[in-house]
Amino acid sequence: MIDSTLFLAELNVVFGDRVSLNEPLARHTTARLGGPADVWLPVNSVNELVQAVTIARRFEIPVFMLGSGANLLIGDGGIRGMVIANRAMHITFPGTDAEAPVVRVESGVILPSLARRCAQRGLSGLEWAVGVPGTIGGAVTNNAGAYGSDMAANLVRAELLSPEGRRVWQPVGWFEYGYRSSRLKRESRTWIVLQAELLLAWEPVTRIVAQLNAFNERRKSTQPPGATMGSMFKNPPDDFAGRLIDAAGLKGTQVGQAQVSPLHANFFQNLGDATAADMLALIRLVQAEVQKKFEVTLELEIEVVGEFN
Repeated sequence: MIDSTLFLAELNVVFGDRVSLNEPLARHTTARLGGPADVWLPVNSVNELVQAVTIARRFEIPVFMLGSGANLLIGDGGIRGMVIANRAMHITFPGTDAEAPVVRVESGVILPSLARRCAQRGLSGLEWAVGVPGTIGGAVTNNAGAYGSDMAANLVRAELLSPEGRRVWQPVGWFEYGYRSSRLKRESRTWIVLQAELLLAWEPVTRIVAQLNAFNERRKSTQPPGATMGSMFKNPPDDFAGRLIDAAGLKGTQVGQAQVSPLHANFFQNLGDATAADMLALIRLVQAEVQKKFEVTLELEIEVVGEFN
């Protein structure tokens, strides 16, 4: 537990009763897993985000950014330091006369919501994101994608808070994107995504909405509902993680209340009372079985963080 009276006092002066201690993170993750955050702080704008991170860095308090809580397994012991709930959600849409429309989006914006709001304005290019339950900040960091496209295809540039505390805009090439990877991901959490500019295209609203609906129906028919983290593993070259797990006979496998989905083997479900330790044990079991049967190492697409008891 953080023992810094001055740190908490300064946070309270700036953010008031939004600051809380020992917040259960299972309330804020899509898998409904995770122990407590030492300090919990929701921020509502990019400026507040910068202010909160700056204060924490001055006191040498670790910071963890939490968006939608997807693609994330937090240990039952929780996260030491301060967890910032990113609710910076302002969107600036281009004028209808823009030939190359660019939308500016704060990093706490949820991807499916953004995709739908763009569609309503005749802005195409983010249809792939309608079923991706993450934020812009996470998508820029992880190069999120689906249905043959990804963030690298849309990003023009992003504003970051540097490890030294400077606000800088970096072009898409700076991020060195690969399949579900980026320079940001490799350099851990020393950079904070503040906002991004995305290049889209004008299309008839009816055409965009039809594509959104098609992707939604496909997602509902192939992915399990309930408490999951999204795709568990990256697809190996020229193959699919779900196919390998299924071929290994692991669909429906359980450790405690953590289960490999019987519908899609690359989704792991919390059946209600799972622990993060159950989920991690199931991950390791699946990796070991696939390695033994197919000599393929499954690499996690989700992030495992925090303390495991």
